[in-house]
Amino acid sequence: DGPQRKKRKSDVAEVDKQLDILAIGTAVGSILLYSTVKGELQSKLDGGHDNRVNCVRWHQDNCCLYSCSEDKHIVEWNTQTCKVKCKWKGDNSSVTSLCISPDGKMLLSAGRTIKLWDLETKEVYRHFTGHSTSVSSLMFTTVKPMNENKPFDGITGLYFLSGAIHDRLLSVWYIRSDRKEKNAVMSFTVTDEPTFIDLTVSEVKEEPVKLAVVCRDGQLHLFEHILNGYCKKPLTSNCTIQIATPGNDEDSTPKPVPILAAAFCTDKQSLLLVYGNTLQPIIEKVSLNTTESHVCLIRDIQKVLSLKTDVALTKVKTPVVNSDTKVLVPGVPGHSTTVKTPSSGKEKKKNKRKPGETEESIEERLGALDIDVSKVKTPGGLPQTDSFAVLLVQGLESNDAEILNRVLNTRKENVIKNTVARMPIHAVIPLLHELTKRLQGNPYSASLMVRWLKSVFTLHASYLSTLPDLIPQLGMLYQLMESRVKTLQKLSRLHGRLFILVTQVAASEKMQDVPEVNQTAKLVYEDESSEEEEGSDDEMIADKDSDENWDEDEEKEEQPDEQDMTVEKEINGDSDLEPENESEEE
Repeated sequence: DGPQRKKRKSDVAEVDKQLDILAIGTAVGSILLYSTVKGELQSKLDGGHDNRVNCVRWHQDNCCLYSCSEDKHIVEWNTQTCKVKCKWKGDNSSVTSLCISPDGKMLLSAGRTIKLWDLETKEVYRHFTGHSTSVSSLMFTTVKPMNENKPFDGITGLYFLSGAIHDRLLSVWYIRSDRKEKNAVMSFTVTDEPTFIDLTVSEVKEEPVKLAVVCRDGQLHLFEHILNGYCKKPLTSNCTIQIATPGNDEDSTPKPVPILAAAFCTDKQSLLLVYGNTLQPIIEKVSLNTTESHVCLIRDIQKVLSLKTDVALTKVKTPVVNSDTKVLVPGVPGHSTTVKTPSSGKEKKKNKRKPGETEESIEERLGALDIDVSKVKTPGGLPQTDSFAVLLVQGLESNDAEILNRVLNTRKENVIKNTVARMPIHAVIPLLHELTKRLQGNPYSASLMVRWLKSVFTLHASYLSTLPDLIPQLGMLYQLMESRVKTLQKLSRLHGRLFILVTQVAASEKMQDVPEVNQTAKLVYEDESSEEEEGSDDEMIADKDSDENWDEDEEKEEQPDEQDMTVEKEINGDSDLEPENESEEE
């Protein structure tokens, strides 16, 4: 049939005149019409938009083209005269997507909200709530209404599909005769943001709509559903297709091959898959097998994708010099210089070693190459965080304990923050695993690791929150933190009690250290008169009385001491406790 222009989603009827014209919207607002048969630019449409063109759609009447732009406007073009037929404001923000109805009388436009326009009057026929982000794809899924009893006006009763950027739900909308319902009637859920969508249009009431959605993660999801009204739950895919390398040769692990696009063939039973490299994509026809929920196709694309790199052409020519030729070069008189011939470049360089010197062993050479972190200093005297970040990544990749110890044992908060900030994203999870491993060890090292953990969580929180498998990745760390925090309350109680004991012991030791006052008289004066002899008997009696008094006083003093001991026991927790309290004491 000859080369055809790139198919548009809105094409239903095709006219033979301009099948080879490809319309390309540009970032500056102009639209280029390119002839694929002639292989050259046919014409340029200017004056419609003053900002980036987001979407271009051909009308069934092939001389008519619709475009929307960041400048909030929709433009209708006459491609024969290359002039604007009509221009109107489509939205309060940029208009990102367009779709023409099967009969060609209506136009769907979308920014975030979706509007259905009457192309004759250029007025809004229906409003739909749309998506929270800008819509990237719009397409009709049915040509005829499911309810065939009512007369068909060309638009009422039709379903259409919409997808938006950063949105994993594709919404299906129903055009009613009344204006009440503005929300989606059903939705399809996929694993990532949809990048390419193709579908088979349902023409009969019982015929299901087949939908092929290519996601940003390189997977293809196939849906098959009969559109028959409202559905509350999002529908999951009937089949998911992935492509991977066999992983036989050098690399034993299979690698995923991204699917770039997919389209249904005319028989609606087979798919055209586009996968591999965007520079050199592979197109393959695959028959659909929807009995399996997950299909992984093994394709060896390494051999196919070997891109040839031409040797760079240079105007500099190296002269071929024979070994016999002697070349004179400027220099010190009496000194000759040998010129390297092309063949001598392949020879091994001779070691510049003086006679008598012994060759260095490999161990010595490696020792000379070893970088000591403590020597790497900036002019200010602090270690460079650049070198720390590089060393940390090297240590994590090679699992070198010595390098990791050097870096992770640093105590300076500023160095830790800068190192974590400058390390690449892919090293964050391995670093967390290493920190978790070290937290289980020595309590002293754990106190250092907590500083690193704090910096990682504060600086890379946004990246970590995007990981789907974050909870299993950090499971061990959560458990460690919980177990440490559980014992904190008991430890603080024990700390309080020990503090009281230690202070009491210290206080009692202080009391003992105070020297006792010597009660013995320094000087005794004795009178040798006869009165002394007479009073000696009286003194003996008085001594006895006083001794008895002393005994009574000692007994009185012992009683309060016992009371003090019981009080002390209660304070120290030595009293008869309940079994629960005793276990806590232990």
